[in-house]
Amino acid sequence: MHVLGLIRVVLHLFQGLATCAFVFPLIDAAGRQRCIKRWSAKLVSVCGITVHIDHTPDVQPASRALIVSNHVSWLDIFVINSLEPCRFVAKSDIRDWPLIGWLCAKTGTIFISRGKLRDVRRIYQGLVASLHAGERVAFFPEGTTAAQGQVLPFHANLFEAAIEAQVPIQPYAIRYVDAHGRLHPAADFIGDMSFVQSMLTVLKAGGMTARLSLLAPIETAAGSHRRELADAAHDAIATALPDSVAASDAMPEPNFSRSSRVSGIAGSRPE
Repeated sequence: MHVLGLIRVVLHLFQGLATCAFVFPLIDAAGRQRCIKRWSAKLVSVCGITVHIDHTPDVQPASRALIVSNHVSWLDIFVINSLEPCRFVAKSDIRDWPLIGWLCAKTGTIFISRGKLRDVRRIYQGLVASLHAGERVAFFPEGTTAAQGQVLPFHANLFEAAIEAQVPIQPYAIRYVDAHGRLHPAADFIGDMSFVQSMLTVLKAGGMTARLSLLAPIETAAGSHRRELADAAHDAIATALPDSVAASDAMPEPNFSRSSRVSGIAGSRPE
């Protein structure tokens, strides 16, 4: 059965390639966003995943915000995009993933090379410009995937973009569960597992539910500090995930002045 599922996924990926190559040049930004939302929803569906959105009536997806989430799997991007498309920040090696890497590039993903100061400055400036333009930008401040039930410390550097653009930070909490509501281990994308191995594991699982919790936006203001914002987002996400264990020790942050804070982003590992 998972062989049939793999065929369906590959066909859907090629449909996405065709859409990016031949349809995107003919439609406006709003049309591209609608295509991304529909395509992402279909991808998680053909992977056997049902998406369930958890939120209180007074919490909705912010139309202009920096979105941050815990990071479980490559699936996270598409689960979030099936709700409201975002422009994601991702590590540069994702660009080399089969099919998915090209699709991510064509849908506006911002790739970042770890440890390259000039690249990080360029990314930071692009983030601020995108937020000023009213886009929803998203990244995973843990900097890597973590096994479900654990929330790693957050890198705080890219939170500075929300302060400069004067937009709120909206935390999302994501988990993948089985029919009994237990965390599903097949979703974990950790260690030396490759993208293809992870996809096959998900398809063999025979279905699961992605529960995406939308949490109250965290307002930013002049004088806000990125470390405090990162800690607030981390605490909100860890609290929203049942049975999670938060790694509470903050990642060490250099003490930058306002004029030099962009340089500090080089130490982060956004994904």
